[in-house]
Amino acid sequence: MAAHIGTSMKPKSNSNNNNNNSGSNGYSSESSSGTNSNSPSPPASPPKPRLTPSLSQCRRRLRSKTHSFVRRENLGSGLNFRRNLRYLLVLPLLYISGLFMCVGPFSGLLGYASVPGSVYRSHENFRRLWDDIRFDNASALELSSVWKYKRRLKVQKPCPNLMARNHFSLYRTSMIESPGSSGYLIVDANGGLNQQRSAICNAVAVAGLLNAILVIPQFELNSVWNDPSQFGDIYDEDHFIDNLKGYVNVVRELPEALMDKYDHNMSNIPNLRVQAWAPVNYYLEVVHPILKDQGVIRIAPFANRLAMHVPPHIQLLRCVANYKALKFSLPISTLAEKLVNRMIEKSSRSGGKYVSVHLRFEQDMVAFSCCVYDGGQAEKFEMDSFREKGWKGKFKRRGLVILPALNRVEGKCPLTPVEVGLMLRGMGFDNNTSIYLASGKIYQAEKHLAPLLKMFPLLYTKESLAAPDELAPFEGYSSRLAALDYTVSLFSEVFVTTQGGNFPHFLMGHRRFLFYGHAKTIKPDKRKLVVLLQDMGISWKAFKDEMRVMLAENDRKGMMVPRVKKFNRKTSIYTYPLPECACLQHSHNSTL
Repeated sequence: MAAHIGTSMKPKSNSNNNNNNSGSNGYSSESSSGTNSNSPSPPASPPKPRLTPSLSQCRRRLRSKTHSFVRRENLGSGLNFRRNLRYLLVLPLLYISGLFMCVGPFSGLLGYASVPGSVYRSHENFRRLWDDIRFDNASALELSSVWKYKRRLKVQKPCPNLMARNHFSLYRTSMIESPGSSGYLIVDANGGLNQQRSAICNAVAVAGLLNAILVIPQFELNSVWNDPSQFGDIYDEDHFIDNLKGYVNVVRELPEALMDKYDHNMSNIPNLRVQAWAPVNYYLEVVHPILKDQGVIRIAPFANRLAMHVPPHIQLLRCVANYKALKFSLPISTLAEKLVNRMIEKSSRSGGKYVSVHLRFEQDMVAFSCCVYDGGQAEKFEMDSFREKGWKGKFKRRGLVILPALNRVEGKCPLTPVEVGLMLRGMGFDNNTSIYLASGKIYQAEKHLAPLLKMFPLLYTKESLAAPDELAPFEGYSSRLAALDYTVSLFSEVFVTTQGGNFPHFLMGHRRFLFYGHAKTIKPDKRKLVVLLQDMGISWKAFKDEMRVMLAENDRKGMMVPRVKKFNRKTSIYTYPLPECACLQHSHNSTL
């Protein structure tokens, strides 16, 4: 079945935190840590004559000769002057030669094109291995038995009461010496669907911290996303207000008296610039006095304006907002539910279970990554033109060095459809597996999707599942389309993330919340994968063995929970909601 691809998701920065531990096959494995103590040590090499001093010897000689020069300087003899001048000329040369001697073995790293994994050859490898793949008679992986790793999660004790008004009242009274509301909080949420979601949850937490009344957040019109949707277009406002009662008071707009004060123009309210990742003390000591004095504050932009590490009762507000209060609007939730049901129906061969793949191979994502694939000069010209049009001179700044081969080696390149297909077939998913593709418009879709369709003919998208008249109201609204992808992916048995960003981070956290701690997510070790996919001599069996190991590692990591004391920007409660949000699980009703 041909896959139809819709509006593109915009590129976000991706952080790769894989350890770079060398393995015997010449690639770095995320799962390895340190050296293997059971591996035999190689025999010692016979001593070789030392032709050139080592770097440390050069440094010692430099120090000794310099001291000698200082001691003899006072003699003032012409002979010593000429001798020391000779040292001054020779020693820097020795020092530099020592540097080259020590650094020399690593200088090959500068030629990234020769490093395993630096060249895209996945399409070639697919054609070479295709017969082995389609005639592979090994037993297929059952979707119901993909996830085997289990771990007993520790529940946070004491567990805060779900209706925690008393907790928050006591907390606020102890921190802010004032009964009643401190004023009104207005925030402007910027970015795409899930960056806005982050801003909303943080706004609820800040409102609880400051004992403020939260005005329904405004959505900024982003020049990249270009989606004019407002809060009520994406989320159910009544549900949001009702489910935050007892925690934070929420209103749709400011009282008439305050609106009169600012000529009924929200932009006239002075904007308070808050530092990124601001701690609790900043809000209590700097922001709260301004709020009390003015009666209303506006913070824009509001993305990432609250630290991840906050008191437990404030952290709980983030949980309540994310998993109880935020429910997609009726038009979105109605169509999303239909798409989920249709995917279940089309997955009858696998017991109604399916795999969802968040594929970031849209043209803008490929251009932004500065990676090189197999399109030759035509691809280079097209990507250069797109970068200049989309980001002006950003990629032509003086001193900027772009190394596509290094980007690929470090796992920063978006996976192509054929790479995703090879990985999943290698892990054991067969051609009876139903796959939902959560994506925008794929770059050169006809070329790049053809191999994936060969490997997985049961491939679906929102465009192929929905009738044209059902999808028509969503066209041109990237956040609403992303909400459909989010919902269908949320209820899949396996979720595959390929490039990072807010979408997979929020989705992995939501799945951990729904599935009692397990993200049920495949996050490929791309540093390892690119090496394997470049190896034109690898057998299908050897590739499968590596993919099974990668799947098992994802199974284990799906249950990992970072220590709360190590919480920082990268260990977000939106990605790791447990144990802080565990108290909401038993009362959770689908808010989609």
